[in-house]
Amino acid sequence: MTIELPLAEKSTGTGVTRPEAYQAAATAFVVLFWIVGVSLWGLPFFYDFMVQQFGWTRAQVTSGNAYSKLLIGPLFGFLAGWVVDRFGPRRLMITGILMAAVALVGLGWVSSLGMFYFFYLFNALGYVCGGPLPHQVLLTRWFDRSRGKAMGFAYLGIGIGGAAVPWISHSLVQHFGWQAALRILGLLLAIVSLPLALLVKEPSRTKTTTSSSVGSASANVAFRHPAFYLLTIASMCSIAAVAGTQQNLKLFLSLDRHFTQVNAAGVLSMVLGFSIAGRLLIGWLADRLTKKYVMLITYLLVAAGIPLLFLSSNRLLLSLSAAVFGIGLGGEYMIVPLIAAEIFDFQILGRLLGVILTAGGIAEATAPWAVGHVRDTTGSYAIPCLALVTVALLGAASVLALPEQRRKT
Repeated sequence: MTIELPLAEKSTGTGVTRPEAYQAAATAFVVLFWIVGVSLWGLPFFYDFMVQQFGWTRAQVTSGNAYSKLLIGPLFGFLAGWVVDRFGPRRLMITGILMAAVALVGLGWVSSLGMFYFFYLFNALGYVCGGPLPHQVLLTRWFDRSRGKAMGFAYLGIGIGGAAVPWISHSLVQHFGWQAALRILGLLLAIVSLPLALLVKEPSRTKTTTSSSVGSASANVAFRHPAFYLLTIASMCSIAAVAGTQQNLKLFLSLDRHFTQVNAAGVLSMVLGFSIAGRLLIGWLADRLTKKYVMLITYLLVAAGIPLLFLSSNRLLLSLSAAVFGIGLGGEYMIVPLIAAEIFDFQILGRLLGVILTAGGIAEATAPWAVGHVRDTTGSYAIPCLALVTVALLGAASVLALPEQRRKT
């Protein structure tokens, strides 16, 4: 059967001129800046402070993300996708913003592992509800032929947020201490993001696209298609490689390489800074080339950048590694919804991405903890580095098996 696309997509597909579409892209940019760039990518900046002040291990500080994602992802990931398809992304986005703000403020008060894990649950809820999922669906509905550029612009928020948060956090820590810095970031997240989410518009949808029977039939077909599982495996592998590297990088630079806080913040900022170029580049390529091969390039860049980050012996090689890994990191998040929209039907995209992001959340949760645990056990990052490269290459191999365009049934 062939399903008619939403009217809003048709009307904006020949050149997006509607102010509401630009408003949606701008809102996605700002909210992703805070939810992912600051709340997710910014928290590892504080891990070494927790290790030094509370005597926790690397495995313990990285396990907060692991336990919370493993618990929240399977419970709420698919539900979040269903909510987006049924009620639209705006309500879910608002919920996520509030959860992420509570998480940062709460983590700024903790002094025990129990409370640390408790507030990390809110961080995971904030990511599931307010992170990539609602924005991917929102922009997919508003944009058609310019979808890659729109997604690339919105995802710049992650790169800019991730590049800025080490410097913002360092400045706040210098003036107020690391715990007060977390509380301030949480308050700023809510103050800046919430009004925009309350005002964002959602495109109108036809009765055809909101039919639950049609959506269920399309979802059943998609969940039985090998491409869905290949895409899920590819996404899990790449996210595991990226998260395992990024969440341990500050620990590696500060505690193993003995970088100063300023120098470590500079490297983290450099990686996320290059991710900005990666998002622009991958978004531009995705509108012009076969998305499958753009995805393959992205995953190979991630695989190439990991050993350079951990094994670089001088600043020049470290800068090169930050560029390679950062560009791959920039494209990694945004390419999955683009290729999913290329292969599957739009009206079930929320449910599909809900499952894919849930699986990715499990990978994102376990990889940093596993890397930290092996480092605690062996005293070196050599074995985790090799494992992360292998996982990234497995993801690239899964991409090669994907179809190149939508299969109509």
